[in-house]
Amino acid sequence: MAFIDEIKAKAKADKKTVILPESMDRRTFEAAAEILAEDIADLIIIGTDEEVKANSEGLDISKATIINPHTYEKTEAYIDAFVELRKAKGMTKEEATKTLLGDYMYYACMMVKMGDGDGIVSGACHSTANTLRPSLQIIKTAPGTKLVSAFFVMVVPNCEFGEDGVFVFGDCGLVQNPNPEELAAIAGSSAASFKQLVGKEPIVALLSHSSMGSAKHDDVTKVVEATKIAKEEYPQFAIDGELQADAAMVPSIGASKAPDSKVAGKANVLIFPDLDAGNIGYKLVQRLGKAEAYGPMCQGIAKPVNDLSRGCSAKDIVGVIAITAVQAQG
Repeated sequence: MAFIDEIKAKAKADKKTVILPESMDRRTFEAAAEILAEDIADLIIIGTDEEVKANSEGLDISKATIINPHTYEKTEAYIDAFVELRKAKGMTKEEATKTLLGDYMYYACMMVKMGDGDGIVSGACHSTANTLRPSLQIIKTAPGTKLVSAFFVMVVPNCEFGEDGVFVFGDCGLVQNPNPEELAAIAGSSAASFKQLVGKEPIVALLSHSSMGSAKHDDVTKVVEATKIAKEEYPQFAIDGELQADAAMVPSIGASKAPDSKVAGKANVLIFPDLDAGNIGYKLVQRLGKAEAYGPMCQGIAKPVNDLSRGCSAKDIVGVIAITAVQAQG
């Protein structure tokens, strides 16, 4: 069974409610129609009657719950709770009302905060900052979280590497230039995400342009230090580095460049040294390798909130909704 089919099956087994705040985008409704037809998750779509009608024409979204913030009976309670939550920052009722009614992502976060939804998918027509800022202000981080980061699930066709072509790439969407401690945290979170979603043991490689001391540079030193921290902090996972990408994935090259490593040549979780490398890497694999790229998925928020690439298709959104539903089960 293909990765995304397994995810859909898991989502169906314990259905969760996912909120979609981007009613101004046709792709939201195309994805919603497919999710509802396959009975993968319950959906809440936030929008006015006019927005929903204009963007859903010809699509069956009759099983979705449509919530218009301007008329919904719980809106006043969400506003009051938002004021209470942000009163230390000087939030007034007038400002809270303007924010929740003017930005559906804030409204969606309040719904999750109040227990009226299990997760959120946004970002098809909004920036990562506009997706994550409300999440961190309202839903906040999960207990024990050192860093909120992002990952992609990459499914590469006809690929013998990774977990039959399935990888987690981190961080490709959020943390610009992580220091060693942050890079180690990304490694630990990405390993846990792989285990939850793929159901297999993560084998984690921290990537570099160097393999086991083949080059000397401050950038290499950062990865070496991060590897040491990650091994100490997350002994339950197989983690190693620094490794070049081919040494991490290809058994013969891993055996040659890092013969004593239990990770080299077997990695299914690839940790990039910075956001430039990660973002470039996932897009090259997606476009040149014709891989399915699901994400950026967020890790470290108290409830699953997932960002979308603004270049995403409706099919991509379907996959991210299904993954979000599975994350909500955990």
